[in-house]
Amino acid sequence: MHGPFLGEFMGTLVLILLGEGVVANVVLKKTKGENSGWIVITTAWGMAVVAGICTAVACGSPGAHINPAITLAVAVLSHNFSNVWTFWSAQMLGAFVGAVLVWIVYLPHWKETPDKGAKLAVFCTQPAIRNVAANLSCEAIVTICLVVVGFSFGSKELAPAGLAPGFSPWFWGILVWVIGMALGGPTGYAINPARDLAPRIAHAILPIHEKGGSDWGYAWIPVVGPLLGGGIAALIVKLVGIN
Repeated sequence: MHGPFLGEFMGTLVLILLGEGVVANVVLKKTKGENSGWIVITTAWGMAVVAGICTAVACGSPGAHINPAITLAVAVLSHNFSNVWTFWSAQMLGAFVGAVLVWIVYLPHWKETPDKGAKLAVFCTQPAIRNVAANLSCEAIVTICLVVVGFSFGSKELAPAGLAPGFSPWFWGILVWVIGMALGGPTGYAINPARDLAPRIAHAILPIHEKGGSDWGYAWIPVVGPLLGGGIAALIVKLVGIN
């Protein structure tokens, strides 16, 4: 089974298990990390990216996209869209399973948490101020930052001989960390359609105690915004000559 599909599945699973796990630890009631705050969440999401990338590579996906927006950007740059649906499927499945595992890990805490919004926040993003144009542009811009800066890590101008093995995941983790700290406030920085959509589906399906709705009216924004941003970022990468 070793190969790109398994790698993307496992890498995205780990990303969501740890990333959404920290949100659960902070926002659910009677956990050890209750109310520990935004810095804890953004730091753990950054480290979750490192763990997810390493897992994806080890399981057979050298590119370790673990994000449909990254997959789209790579396809646009390479003019090869043959793996897009395979990668997207693996990423969505991995994100769904990761979300289910978070639900299991925190099983007693859902009943202890009366806030329906907090329960939903474990699984997916919600805007601080609901404004379609602002929320969509925020997700697009933040994803452009993710892709352009992330792809710069492998630039020959930065490292003529290439990055030393094992360094790249840490750079990506730091990037996601600083994005969360600097730009994550308006929408919760989904920057990854699989990270938001698959767990939102899990929230809708799972028997979570008094969970409330899954906010499907907003759900398209953290999907379309990052994909739009990924496509634009690929054009920027090509235009400015990052290679």
